[in-house]
Amino acid sequence: MRNRRWIIAGCALSGLALAACGSSGTGTPTASQASSAAAVLKSGSTSIGTVLANARGRTLYWFAIDTPTTSKCTGACANTWPPVTGSARLATGLAAAGKFGAIKRTDGTVQVTWNGHPLYTYAGDSAAGQANGNGINGFGGIWHAVVLSGMASHSASPSASSGGGGGGY
Repeated sequence: MRNRRWIIAGCALSGLALAACGSSGTGTPTASQASSAAAVLKSGSTSIGTVLANARGRTLYWFAIDTPTTSKCTGACANTWPPVTGSARLATGLAAAGKFGAIKRTDGTVQVTWNGHPLYTYAGDSAAGQANGNGINGFGGIWHAVVLSGMASHSASPSASSGGGGGGY
């Protein structure tokens, strides 16, 4: 019986040691790592016009029920609509009208905002140039692509004056 306790304790300590060694920064980023990373933003061409996109060309969206200081998309919502985290950095040559900023999410990560709207990608967009999330009613509100120019009328991007500038940005 005494030997079993030592074996269990030894296994537990080995597991902790392996877990500590595995956190070298090569896996999933922690909240502080994600917050310090740059979120490169560029424009992308879609069927609804030119949109704001991430570095991989995925369309960015804003959620109608968010506030300038709070994301209302957490939990399962954030799995479907992953937040754009880090600090905004515009790709060379991008002249996007609007004001970029950031908010702190409830999990401690920093989320990029545009004109007072926290930004997200959509899990239903499987490739660059798609805007499958535009106009979706889900998680208690309507989702809109950040349209820089083009045809979208019901989801036109908010003006720089809408949404206020709360949160110091």
